[in-house]
Amino acid sequence: MSAPAEHSPAPAGGGPSRRALLATKRQSRRPSRLGVPAGATPKPDRVFEEDAGFAGLLKRAWQQAVQAPDLRTAVDTLLTLGGHVPADIQLRALRTADGAALKVLCGLSWRPGEEYAGPAAGTGGEPAFLGELGLTTSGRIVVRVPSQGPLASREQLVGGSLRVPWSGQDLLDYRSELERATARLAEAAADCRAWLASAGPAGRSELLEQLKEAALRTAPFVLYQEDKQYTNFRDRNTVTGKTLWPGHPDCSLSSLQGLPLPLWSDNDAVMVVCLTLLVRSAGFGRIEEANGTQLSLDHIALLLERTRRNYNSALDGHALAPAASARVEDLEALAGALREKRQQVAKSVQLYREIHGALMHKIERVAAPYGEGARLREEALCARLREQLPLSGATLDDLGAEVEASPGWLTQPHGSFGTGLESLVYEAVSASAQAFRADFAMSRGIRSLPRLIQALRAQDWAEITQWGITDFFCCVVPLPEARTYFAGSTAQLADTAWAMSSRMQYNSWHFIAGNLPKVPEVTARDHFVPPTIPDIAFYSDQHHHGHVANRVRFSIRSPQAVDVLDRAFNGFMDLRLLRCEGPPFDEQDVLAAHRTSAFVARATSSAARLVAEGEGIEVTSFDSAWHWATIAGAEAAEAAAP
Repeated sequence: MSAPAEHSPAPAGGGPSRRALLATKRQSRRPSRLGVPAGATPKPDRVFEEDAGFAGLLKRAWQQAVQAPDLRTAVDTLLTLGGHVPADIQLRALRTADGAALKVLCGLSWRPGEEYAGPAAGTGGEPAFLGELGLTTSGRIVVRVPSQGPLASREQLVGGSLRVPWSGQDLLDYRSELERATARLAEAAADCRAWLASAGPAGRSELLEQLKEAALRTAPFVLYQEDKQYTNFRDRNTVTGKTLWPGHPDCSLSSLQGLPLPLWSDNDAVMVVCLTLLVRSAGFGRIEEANGTQLSLDHIALLLERTRRNYNSALDGHALAPAASARVEDLEALAGALREKRQQVAKSVQLYREIHGALMHKIERVAAPYGEGARLREEALCARLREQLPLSGATLDDLGAEVEASPGWLTQPHGSFGTGLESLVYEAVSASAQAFRADFAMSRGIRSLPRLIQALRAQDWAEITQWGITDFFCCVVPLPEARTYFAGSTAQLADTAWAMSSRMQYNSWHFIAGNLPKVPEVTARDHFVPPTIPDIAFYSDQHHHGHVANRVRFSIRSPQAVDVLDRAFNGFMDLRLLRCEGPPFDEQDVLAAHRTSAFVARATSSAARLVAEGEGIEVTSFDSAWHWATIAGAEAAEAAAP
C-alpha cells in the first residue's frame, strides 16, 4: 500500500501554503491519532513506574543479594546484576581498594589465575573490623574497607548496605594485597606521565582534541579511574557530549587543554593515555568496549590481549606477538598492530559486537563459520522473497546478483507499492520477522535518492546536513502476535512500530553526515561515526527511554554501506530485529541477518546507479499512515480518518 507522497518535494509553482504546512505539523503523527491535534490527550497513554529499566534492575539485584545465604553468593549476584551481565565487567569496575578487599574476602580477581580460595570472611572468632558491601545507582559494587567511613556518607546506594565482618587474617591479607595493587597503580601513573611528557605540549593538545572528537561522535559511555567518573551519559556529565560542548570548562578533557602536565591529576593522566590506546587500536568505537570499567593500563592490556588472540585465531600465519609488557610504549605498539590487522581480519571472517545493555558494555567477537542455524534462516527468507518478488535465486547472494543484473523493476510500481525498491524493502523486512521469529523487524534508508545524487554532484554538503528526519524512512513490520506485549491492542502495536520508525529515521539522519567531508557545515552538525559491523544486544530495555517503553530487550543490528556515485555511505541502511521477551538471538542469527541486510543494501546501491543514469525513485511509503493501515488494518485506518 503506497502512502500519499507527503515527503516528496512540492511541485514547482505550487504546493501547500505555509499555513497549511504549519497546520499539518501541529497534528499528531501517531498512527492511532492521525488528524488529531498534537498534545490533545489529557494524560499519556502508557505510564511507567519510576524505577522502570535500570533502576528497577538494580533494586531487584540488590534484594536478591540481601537474601543470599553467604557473602560470596551475594557478591556473585551483584557482579552479574542478577544474571544480566558477565561478572568480569563488574570486577574490572572495582576501585583498587575494593578489588583487593573482594580478592581477600571472596577469592575473586579479574586477573586470570589470581583467584584463590581463602578462609570465609570473618571466620576465626570475633571480627577485627566490620565493613560494608553496597551497590551504587550507577551499578558499581563498592566496599567499605579499613580507614573509610560508612558507604552511605560518600556513595549513592541502591538500598542500604550489607555488613561484612573481617577477621584479623583478612586484615593482614588485605594489607599485603593493597600494597601490591597500589604499587602497580603508582607505577602505571608514572609511566603514563612519562609518555605524555614525551609527547610535548603540542602532542598532548592533539591527543585531547582527538579524544574530544571521539567523545562527541560515539555512543554514551561511563568510565572510571578510581573514584573519578568520566561520562557523557545521564549522570552529571564530565566529558564532551550532548550536554557539554567541546571546550566547556566542566569537560575533563577541555580543562586539560594548555594545562602544564605537572598539574594534571594521576586520574586524568591515566584516563587520557588509556583512551588514546583504545582509539589507536580500532577507532572511536573501541572506547565502548571499556564501558562500565576502570581505565587502567592493566585493563587496557587485558582488552588488547584478548583482541590479539581473537585476530590470531581468525588468520592462519602472520600471528601478532603479545605486548612485551603493560607499559604504555609496548601497548601502543600492539594497538597500532591490531588496527592494521583488523582490516585483514574483517576481510576473511565476520566481526561483530556483543552488547550488554545494563552496563552499555560492548565486546568485539570473531564469528564462527556460517552454520546450519544461519542456513535455515536464509532458506526461509529466500523462499518468501521468491514468492513476493520477481526473483528466483536459491541464496541471498543469488537474489542480490539478480537484482544487480536486472534492476529496472526497482523504479517501477510493484504490488501495492509505488516502486520496486519499496516492495523489496518491505518484503525483506516482513520475511525477516517471520524467519527469525522477531517481534519487530525493520530497515531504514533515504526517501529521495535523486536529491542525494544532485547534492553530491554539486558537492553541496550544507544541503545534505540541513535535511530533517522526515527525509528518511524506516519500514517496521511486527509479528501480529507481538500485540500481546501491548495490551493485545493492534492500535498500540501500530503506535509502537511508528515510534521505532521515527527513531530509526533519526539514526539515518544522525549517521549520514559522518560520511561527508569535514567542512564546517558538517563538523558543526550533530552526528556519530557511522557503524560498520553488526551487533547483538542483551537486555537493552534498561537505559534508553524508547527501549524501556517499547520493550526492546534482545536485538540484532546489521548496518551496511550503500554506494552512491562511487562514494560508500557507511551505515546508510540497516536491518534490525528485536524480541520483547523469550530467548535472545544468537551468533548464527547475526550472520544470517547480516546477509539479509547486505541483500537490501545491494539493491539500494543498484537503485542509486539507476538514479545516477536518469531514473527517478522516491520512497513515499512507510510513514505513519502506512504503518497504521498495514498493522492496524484498512478498516481501522478508515475509522480513525478525520
